[in-house]
Amino acid sequence: MGFSIVLISLASMGGVGLVLALVLAVADKKLAVKEDPRVEKALGVLPGVNCGACGFAGCAAFASALVEGKVSPNGCKPGGAEVAKKLTAILGLDEGEAVSPKVARVLCSGGLKEAVLDKVYTGIRTCAAAHLVGGEKACLYSCIGYGDCCEACPFDAIHMGDNGLPVVDLKKCTGCGECVRVCPRNIIELYEYDDVVHVYCRSRDKGAVTKKNCSAGCIACKLCERDDDSGAVAVRDNLSVIDHGINKAPVGATVRCPTKVIRVSEPAPGYEEYFKEKAREAEKIQAAEAASKKKKE
Repeated sequence: MGFSIVLISLASMGGVGLVLALVLAVADKKLAVKEDPRVEKALGVLPGVNCGACGFAGCAAFASALVEGKVSPNGCKPGGAEVAKKLTAILGLDEGEAVSPKVARVLCSGGLKEAVLDKVYTGIRTCAAAHLVGGEKACLYSCIGYGDCCEACPFDAIHMGDNGLPVVDLKKCTGCGECVRVCPRNIIELYEYDDVVHVYCRSRDKGAVTKKNCSAGCIACKLCERDDDSGAVAVRDNLSVIDHGINKAPVGATVRCPTKVIRVSEPAPGYEEYFKEKAREAEKIQAAEAASKKKKE
């Protein structure tokens, strides 16, 4: 009798288990989320370093976000333009639909030769610490020059130059933004490869003060504003600013800048010919300006 009860119990438990297993199998099949095959393809293209520079935990998470439309094909910083191009193809987008990759630009011309030093700093040699007490330079908008950005760069793409300003190696720069994050003066920004012209100054002081503090600062003379016919360049709060959404290459603004802080930038890899073309356009404008001036004289 007791043995029969045991058998019945075992059979009952086995039957319940079988029914639950069938229920789970059906539910798994019905509720299963099919992974988009493009995720696996994207993962195969990505470098697989899981560096996190894209803002995701790893390449797999980035691939999923990419297919879901949450991130651009150029979001993989180590992969650069080549990987961005392959990912664009996997998504079935035109190359023109992919946003241009970005690189860091150091927007200050006030190095050791140009900036006036009016203080002595003896504290911890970091930009973050020196910024709290003003640093050594008279211009409080300029690069402090202690290299916090260099220490923060995970790709060894930025180093301090001989003139005391950070220099970006555009071949190594992935646009991860770490240098931007640690700069206490906000003089480093990310720009698209084909943003050709930049204002290499961040001073908001009045022109006379800027001129006194640094020989390479924007003095808000508005010549750039008058020379640019696209409407992309304007002087606001004592500083020339460029709206690259209007014009990525307002080369006319570089022609008469008295302190040469508005310049055609160094070409990023893959855009050398584009930059050369824009530089030639700037030279033609400068030649025309010089000829016109000579004629008036």
